[in-house]
Amino acid sequence: MSHKPAVTVALFIFVSLVGFAEEPSEGLDVEIGLDREALPREVTAFEGEIRGLWRDGRIYIGGQPDESALKYLQDEGVTAVVNLSTPAEVDDRERIPFDEASVVAELGMDYVHIPLGGEEHPYSTEAVARFSSVLERHDGLVFLHCTVGWRASYMWSAYLISEHEFGINQGMARGKAMAISDLPIEGLLGQELEFAVAN
Repeated sequence: MSHKPAVTVALFIFVSLVGFAEEPSEGLDVEIGLDREALPREVTAFEGEIRGLWRDGRIYIGGQPDESALKYLQDEGVTAVVNLSTPAEVDDRERIPFDEASVVAELGMDYVHIPLGGEEHPYSTEAVARFSSVLERHDGLVFLHCTVGWRASYMWSAYLISEHEFGINQGMARGKAMAISDLPIEGLLGQELEFAVAN
């Protein structure tokens, strides 16, 4: 009698995940204002343009906003904008025809640039720590974004896993509810992958 071996993937999500519980923890996380039992909700009614927008507790997560969208977020009470786009993306005036840092400052919000992508800006625990420090400084609403919300969704998942004791599957489920898609190999194999933790 033969058995199919479990498919295992070693996944690095910014942080070493050894020791994190796989079982979802319950209840309301007051610090970040989210219900651990409920997934992020998509925000569909807003002013301006944003390439995808979700809300999870006191955090908005999404893609690149235009100037009107930044004003909308400021009106909604956002006090800090965290941009994960690389410097090359930020400076590309064909794709982003305005200086986001200047617009955010003019609106009275804090602008934090934590670039992710490429060899010069690797995914790292330091990036998660910098994002965590933003949330410690701002107890109001925060907008976390990149170009399309993919990196922002990964950052949010990694932050919840490393800082709020979310299990890997629970944290990744929140990202998948936003901009992270299922791993392509899961579809090819017809089964979910079991995550192995590596140092």
